[in-house]
Amino acid sequence: MELRDALRRRLVTPEQRTAIDAAILRIEQVVDRGEDATAAIESLNETTGHSFAAEDFGHHCGTPNRAELLEWACAPPPARLPDITRDELIEIVRRILADPTDNWYITAFHINTVMPGAIDLIFYPPSELEDATPEEIVDAALTYHPIAL
Repeated sequence: MELRDALRRRLVTPEQRTAIDAAILRIEQVVDRGEDATAAIESLNETTGHSFAAEDFGHHCGTPNRAELLEWACAPPPARLPDITRDELIEIVRRILADPTDNWYITAFHINTVMPGAIDLIFYPPSELEDATPEEIVDAALTYHPIAL
């Protein structure tokens, strides 16, 4: 199935990629020196549509390396669509199953389902969903209804 533009990762031009890479390098250097990188991070966030924070640029366990950060920054963030269809969610799950490291589609699934932790249906499924099809995963996520307080 072909996804709507809002649900497809859009890539940047080579020139934009080079500029984003240079901005990430500058931010890493500022963070490594212990200086305030707020303005540079805000500029990068404005350019990419993301919400990076200083801790994303440090060199410690749990932070992405520059190549991973560049790939994420070069893909505008997924959109939350109030009218997303079951078929679109199924296609997103198919793409996640094809590449379980694809954080873009993981985020797209997360923000387009109301079930807390819906992504766990893919990565840590309950016993009844082990080896489930994308359709079964989406149906399980869509059966969740929040309780109105």
